[in-house]
Amino acid sequence: MSKDDQPHGNREKLLRAALACLRDNGYARTTARDLVAVSGTNLASIGYHFGSKEALLNEAIATGFRAWTAEIERTTFAQEAATGPERLERSLAAVIDRFEELRPFLVSFVEAFPQAVRSPELRTRMAEAYEEARAAGGEMVLRAVEADGLTLTRVNSETLSSLVIAVGDGLMLQWLLDPERVPSSRQVMEALTAAVPAFVGGA
Repeated sequence: MSKDDQPHGNREKLLRAALACLRDNGYARTTARDLVAVSGTNLASIGYHFGSKEALLNEAIATGFRAWTAEIERTTFAQEAATGPERLERSLAAVIDRFEELRPFLVSFVEAFPQAVRSPELRTRMAEAYEEARAAGGEMVLRAVEADGLTLTRVNSETLSSLVIAVGDGLMLQWLLDPERVPSSRQVMEALTAAVPAFVGGA
């Protein structure tokens, strides 16, 4: 087995380097030489494992997306005895209340969107990442409602997952522009508790 084929070989080094470069430089300003310098590999390794610098950065974005989704799930279900509202607040906290901590990655993520408009490859990869997050979120919704003895169709669970993702993305954009005006997870829950019965109580 060659070094490139080992579990912690050059492919993993390049992915870790890409995540670091996205954090430190952003999507648009990361060069192939940056990736080589941080990973300790060489330019040929980028082509061998990913085909191009762009494909490597795209995969890093998807990897970051996947890791954040997994962390949200761990946080949401950290306490088995939690109620549905408590799980929702935990989920929101894992998103909204971490914007400051994750700011460099959020900036890189937002920077990637204009690139995706002109890059079919990036657009496809980001769409796949969203699909993964939507499916994972749908599973979380099903798991949460089933714990409370309720049932929900998969279509409805993934629709709710899409809504939560949209809320998270929208608040992220607002936070990047004006952090002081974005509500915390606690404020969102208080607003939902006060308003939701007026909209769905008679459904």
